[in-house]
Amino acid sequence: MRSTASPDLADRARAWYRAAHAAVCDVSEPWEHGTVVRATRFPDYFDFNMVRVEGDPAMSAAALALFADEALAGLPHRRIDFEQAEVGEPLRPGFAALGWMTERLAWMHHETAPPAGPDVVVKEVPYEAVHDLRVAWHFEDFPGHDPRNYFAEAREVAALRGARVLAVHEAGAPIAFAELLRDGESAEVSQVYVLPEHRGRGLGTATTRAAMEAAGEARDLWIVADDAGRPKELYARLGFRPIWAVVMTLRLPG
Repeated sequence: MRSTASPDLADRARAWYRAAHAAVCDVSEPWEHGTVVRATRFPDYFDFNMVRVEGDPAMSAAALALFADEALAGLPHRRIDFEQAEVGEPLRPGFAALGWMTERLAWMHHETAPPAGPDVVVKEVPYEAVHDLRVAWHFEDFPGHDPRNYFAEAREVAALRGARVLAVHEAGAPIAFAELLRDGESAEVSQVYVLPEHRGRGLGTATTRAAMEAAGEARDLWIVADDAGRPKELYARLGFRPIWAVVMTLRLPG
C-alpha cells in the first residue's frame, strides 16, 4: 500500500506531469498564462509540443487557438492543456466547433492494495516487441491519421525515460501490454492496451497489475484515464483514486 491522500497530492501529480516535459522538451517559454513547451527533436509527439494553460486566461477557444497557431508555428498539430480543469471545461464546446478533439483526463493515485487478479502470465519484453499493438492502438484512437515519424520518436523518448514494457502473449504473439515509467520516488503506468478481440478477459487488469508490481516501493504511482471512460473504473478497482484533472484539446494535422 502506498501513501494515503494528502493535501499536496494534486501538486505532486502536477509536478510529475511537468517533469516529463522538463525531461524531454528543449524549449520551455513562459507566456502570460502558462508555458509553451516544445521538443524540437520530436515534432510529431503531441505530448511534448503544446501550450500549457496554468491559470485562467479569460480567453475564448478561438483566441487560444490563434495563440497556439503562433506558439506552435511550424508543427503540423496544435495542442493546449488546461491544468485547471474547471477553466478548460467550459471551453470544450468552442474547441469542438473549431474541429479540435477534447478530453478530460483524470490523474489517479494508487492508494489501496488491489484484490486478487486473474491468473495470467505477464512477461517483461523489449520495447519493440509490442510495436504492432502500438500501431493498432494509434489507429483505433486516430483513424485515418498518418503517424509520420511518431513511432520512431516515441521509441527514442521511451528509451530516454527508461520505460519498461510488460506483455501478455497468445500463440506466440503479444495481445496486451502495459508500460511503466519510473523516476526517483514516482512512477506512472503510462500505457495499457488490449487488442479489441481479446477484451473482457481481464488482460488489462493483469498487465496493469504487473506494471504496478514493477513500480516497487515508489512513493507515488500514477495512472491517467479518460475521466468519463471505462478504464477509470478498472483502475479504481485496482486501488487508484482520482486526484487531479486536466482538460486536453488537440487539433490533428490536416
